Amino acid sequence: MGSIVGSLLVSWFLMSVGLWKLSEKMHWKKRWMAWVPGLRYYGLADSLEMQGDGIGCAVLEILYYMSRIFPSNSDDVRQMIVVTLISLVVLVALYVYRIRIFMRVILLFDLKRRWIILWLLSEWITLFILGIGKYQPKEDISFLGGWEAGMTPAQISGVSDAMNSMTASRTGLSVALRERTVSSLGKKQYLLKDIAMNIPNGSMVLLLGGSGAGKTTFMNAVIGYEKANADVFLNGVNVYKHYNLMKYRIGFVPQKNLIRTHDTVFRTINDAAKLRTPYQVKAEDRNKRVREVMDMLGLTPVASGLVTKMSGGQLRRISIAKELVSDPSLFVLDEPDSGLDGVIARELFTRLREIADRGKIVIVITHTPDRVIDLFDKVIVLAKDSGRVGRLAFYGSPDEAKTFFGRDSMEDIVKCVNRQEEGGEGLADTYIEKYALKVGKTETEEDKEGNEEEVSPDE
Repeated sequence: MGSIVGSLLVSWFLMSVGLWKLSEKMHWKKRWMAWVPGLRYYGLADSLEMQGDGIGCAVLEILYYMSRIFPSNSDDVRQMIVVTLISLVVLVALYVYRIRIFMRVILLFDLKRRWIILWLLSEWITLFILGIGKYQPKEDISFLGGWEAGMTPAQISGVSDAMNSMTASRTGLSVALRERTVSSLGKKQYLLKDIAMNIPNGSMVLLLGGSGAGKTTFMNAVIGYEKANADVFLNGVNVYKHYNLMKYRIGFVPQKNLIRTHDTVFRTINDAAKLRTPYQVKAEDRNKRVREVMDMLGLTPVASGLVTKMSGGQLRRISIAKELVSDPSLFVLDEPDSGLDGVIARELFTRLREIADRGKIVIVITHTPDRVIDLFDKVIVLAKDSGRVGRLAFYGSPDEAKTFFGRDSMEDIVKCVNRQEEGGEGLADTYIEKYALKVGKTETEEDKEGNEEEVSPDE
C-alpha cells in the first residue's frame, strides 16, 4: 500500500509541476488547479474550450485514484479481480479523454502528431518540455472551434419535416439520408444529416459545395461504398440491401486515374469489362460492349495505343470507359475535369451529357462548374451548417438555383453558403432552412390539391 501511494505522489508532483508551467503560457483562469488531481485536466480542458471533456476526465481521474488505494483483502481473489477490472476500465476511459485533450494541445502549439507517442510514454516529461521549453501556443485560438466539427448539428426549422415528407420514387435515384456519422475518439461525429431527393433517369446532376461540405462522403453513401443511415433506391431496388446485385449497376470514377499504363487502351478497358460485368456475360457480348463504349468516348482511334502515351483528356476518358462498360444506371464522377483545360473539359462533359441522354443518371463533382453548367439538368448544393455538419441547401435546376440564391453563377452560390473564415458569406443555415420550408410548402400544396381532387363534385 505504501509503495502505491508513494508512486502516485511522485507522479502527481511531476505532472503538476509541468502543468503549472504550462498553465502560465495558456493563461489559465485558475492556475492552482494544476496541483489538484481531477481538477488539473479540467483546467487544461477549460483553457482549450473543452469543458465537457474536462469534467469527464476529472471524474474518471478521481475514480482511478480511489480504485488504486481502495483497501482490498489480498486473500479475497474475487475482490481483487473486481477492483483490478474497475481500475482498467476507468483507466482506458480516462486515456480516451486525455488523448482528445492532448490532441488539441498539439493543434494549439502547432506540433507534429508524433508528439502523442511521447505523451503516451510519459505525460509528465511531455508537459515539462512544453511548459519549460521554448514552445509557445498560438495567440489566435478561434480555429479550435473546428475541432468539435459535427459533434452537435445545428437545429434548423423545417429540415426534419422536409426530410420525412419525401416519398421515394419507383424510377430513377431516390435518396433519403438521415445521417452519416463516424466515431471520433469515443464521440459521435456527424458528417451528413437530413438529405432527401428524387433524381429522374436521364439526368446530369452537378454536386456543389465548399470544402468539407461532404460531397465525396455523400457520393460514397449513395453508391454504397460507405453506408449511411439511409434508404437509397435505384429504379425501385434498395442499393444497400441488394448491393451484390446493384454494384454492377453503379459506376464510380475517382479523382485520380487508376489505370495500368503499360498496356493498350483496348486491353485495359476489356480487362476492366471482365471484372465489372457478371460472369454470365458472353465474351462476344462483352467485346461488343467495349467497342460501343470506346466509340461513344472517342477512344476507337487510339485502341491499339499504349495507355502511357495518352494525353490527360484521353486518360480521363479511359477511366470513364472502365466503369461505363458495365452499362451502369448510375454513373458518379469525382472531378473528372481535374487538370484539363477548358476545351478538353468541355468535350469530356459533352460525352457525359450523351451518357445521361441514354437514360442514365450522371452525378458530377467539379470545381469549375460555370463553364459547363448548360449541360446539367439538376444541381445539388451541400453546405456546412453552424455545427459544421453537411446538409442539403438546395436541389433543383441550375436556373432555379440562381433564382433561389439570388446569384448569377454556381461559384457565387458556393461562396454564399461557405463559412466566413473560408472566404464565404456564412449564410448556410439561412438557405438550409429556406429550402426545407420550400420543400415542406410544396408537399403541403400537393397534398391539398390531392384532397381537393378526391372531393371534387365533378368526379
